[in-house]
Parts: sequence; C-alpha cells; structure tokens
Amino acid sequence: MTENPTTKRFSLRTLGLLLLPIIALAGVIFLFLSTGGGLDLEPAAPVEDLTIERYALEPGGIALHVRNAGPEPLTVATVIVNDAVWPFTVEPEATIPRLGRAVVHLEYPWSEGEAYGITLFTANAIPFEVDIPVAFTTPQPTTGTFWSFALIGVYVGVIPVFLGIFWFPALRQLGRRWLVFLMAVTAGLLVFLGLDTLVEALENAANAPAPFQGIGLIGIGAVATFLLLDALSRRQASTGTDEAAQRLSIAYMIATGIGLHNLGEGLSIGAAYNVGEIALGAFLVVGFIIQNITEGLGIIAPVLRDRPGLRSLLWMGLIGGAPAILGAWIGGLAPSPTLAVLFLAVGTGAIFEVVYEIAKLVQKDTSRQPMPMTVFYGVLTGMLLLWVTGLLIK
Repeated sequence: MTENPTTKRFSLRTLGLLLLPIIALAGVIFLFLSTGGGLDLEPAAPVEDLTIERYALEPGGIALHVRNAGPEPLTVATVIVNDAVWPFTVEPEATIPRLGRAVVHLEYPWSEGEAYGITLFTANAIPFEVDIPVAFTTPQPTTGTFWSFALIGVYVGVIPVFLGIFWFPALRQLGRRWLVFLMAVTAGLLVFLGLDTLVEALENAANAPAPFQGIGLIGIGAVATFLLLDALSRRQASTGTDEAAQRLSIAYMIATGIGLHNLGEGLSIGAAYNVGEIALGAFLVVGFIIQNITEGLGIIAPVLRDRPGLRSLLWMGLIGGAPAILGAWIGGLAPSPTLAVLFLAVGTGAIFEVVYEIAKLVQKDTSRQPMPMTVFYGVLTGMLLLWVTGLLIK
C-alpha cells in the first residue's frame, strides 16, 4: 500500500538528512579558515570601517556616535578637529568590537554657526571624516522638544490629511465617471509617493553601515510588507464581506501606506532640525503641508459612494497623518540611517500593494463600461499633482 504524501510526518531521519549538508558546509568553512585555502598571503593593509552615524553638540562639547562596520575590532587612537589634534574620551572603550557602538566625547569650545571638520584615526592610522556644516546645539529629548517636534508632525501630516478628508461631502455629489477618475488620481498619487519613498530609502541606505546591507534591507522590508498586506486583503475577501466593507478596507490600507510615507517625511524634517538647518526644516514643513492635502483626497476616494461613519474618517485621518509625529521625534532626537531605511522600505511595500488593490477595484468598477482614457487622465493627474507641489520642496 502506497503511503499518501500528505500523511508523511517529520521524523528524526528527515531532520538528519536536512542537517547533513549544513554540517558538511561548516566543515568546509572551518577547513578554509584553518588553511587559508592553500594561499599564504597577508593583507597589505588592515580592513577597517568606522561609520559615524550622527553627531551631537552641547555647550562646550561634541559627541560623535560611531559604529565599527569593519570585519575586526578597531581602536580609536587620535581625533583631529580643524587640523588640531584634540583630547577625547570614548564610551564604553576606545576598542570597538565588530558592529559595536561607541560615543567619542570631545571637550571642544565650538562657536554657533561655524563649520568644523573632524577626522578620527584608528590605531592603524586609517582616517574617517565627518563635517559639521553649521554648529548648533543639538535638541535634547526634553518635554519642550518632545512637544515641539510633535507639533511639527501635526502641521506636516495630521492637519493637511484632515483638510483633504473634508472634501468628502462635496465629492460625494459627483457621478460614476468622476468617481473612477478620482480612484485613478489616488493610484497616481500613490505611485508617485511610492517612487519618492523608494528613492529616500536608497539615499539613506548609502549612509547606513555596510554590514546592515541597506539595499537588502529595502528588499526585505518592501517585499515582506507587500506580501503581508496582500495576504490580509485576500483573507478578508474570502470571508464574504460585502463590497462596501472591502472598499472601506482599501481606504484604511491607503491611509496606512500614506502614513508610512509621512513617517519618512517626519524623519527628513526632524533630521534637518537636528543638525541646525532651521531654514531647510521650515521650508520642508511648508512644502509638505501643501503637498499632503492631496493625500486626504486619496484616502477617501474608495468610499465616496458609501457612508462611512465619522469615527472611520477620523481614524483614517490619524493613521494617514499621525506617523509624521513619530518620524519627527526619531529624526529630531535620535536619527538613525538604518532605522530610516527600514521604515521607508516598509512604506514602499505598503504603498505599492495599495496601488495593486486600487487597480483591482478600478478594473471591477469599469468591467461593464471600460473607461481607459478616464483612468489614464486620472493616474497622470495624480502624479502631476505631487510633481508640481514637489517643486516647493525639492
């Protein structure tokens, strides 16, 4: 009698067969490291990589937050500030293990508004540089700065998104073709936001420590988020919920994707304020306020034919806008390029999955009466809206 493949169980024999190649591989690696692969060669120079993740200035002192991104431990031996060797201390210690973090403290009488160049030399005389373009007291995590950055997030994300949602009563008066057009506009908005978020993620990946593989982190975050949201959407569709509930679900997903994008905007603004670029930070705030009002329109587009409750509209506005507050906190008080890459990657995956859901919804709505040019003009309009408002930011 032949055993049904579906009834086979995981046995110790199966486990042994699975582990055998892994054990053999470990043996090969050990043999290579022990013998050097038959090559008796020494490296011409030590391979060291010290990433200066951020700096913080306080009256009479500078703190450099560094991470050892090289393959071996390294030791910080000398610090030069504007061509002058300067005394320093390292916390917890000057020798930093692989992927370890440390803080280099300098008691330096810097002057506000001045520029400084700092070079750290390791014990092997390998230099690593960081420039401070404008000396400015770094915001500390106090109650005052906490609420100040929260207010910036409200201005950037919450208020504009809710102003866009306030179009809901007027847009409900439009006909079916206009509703399809607005759905296409939403898709265009999200495509533009997705590309913009992806570019921001790539820019931050270049600043992240090499061992964290920023590009790979983008792939993991984006793909995992896309597939997770798609699985959740398919599970909900299989439960037999009505079309109105599915459209409301898509609206929430749009709000989530936009919220993750606004988190990235908050990171950018907070980081600008963190390094003293006040004019740039204020410029970004004004630009994002103008740009983000269109995001509220995108959130409500799927439910214009329905009657979602006031609570649902309130939650969608908060989901879409409030993450800008979190982004401003992180960027302003504890900026991290690695964390920024992960957040932006998740946002990219969420946005493009929502575009996919909108495409399915538009296809269903136009199955009886195709409107290819309406969809074309809508998508193009959505992308152009953000491109034009982006002229105020870039």
